[in-house]
Amino acid sequence: MTFEYFPSGVCSMKINIDVDEETKIVNEIKFIGGCAGNTQGVASLVKGMHIDEVISRLKGIDCRGRGTSCPDQLSKALEELNKQIVK
Repeated sequence: MTFEYFPSGVCSMKINIDVDEETKIVNEIKFIGGCAGNTQGVASLVKGMHIDEVISRLKGIDCRGRGTSCPDQLSKALEELNKQIVK
């Protein structure tokens, strides 16, 4: 399943997500915008992980006092995606 998420409060403009619907394993993450090295690193690290594990590891990470970050926004995107898969 592919999913597009438009983050807020961060430099990234969009997150494209590909997850296996049956296993809820992350196939691929692509951030559009943001700090290229950091977002590529996060995307690489979460590849092959279960979305619940990604959410628990990334949720609440803050960038420079913004109250959110690209990893935190990815966790929010995966929470939304998880709700769609459950239905």
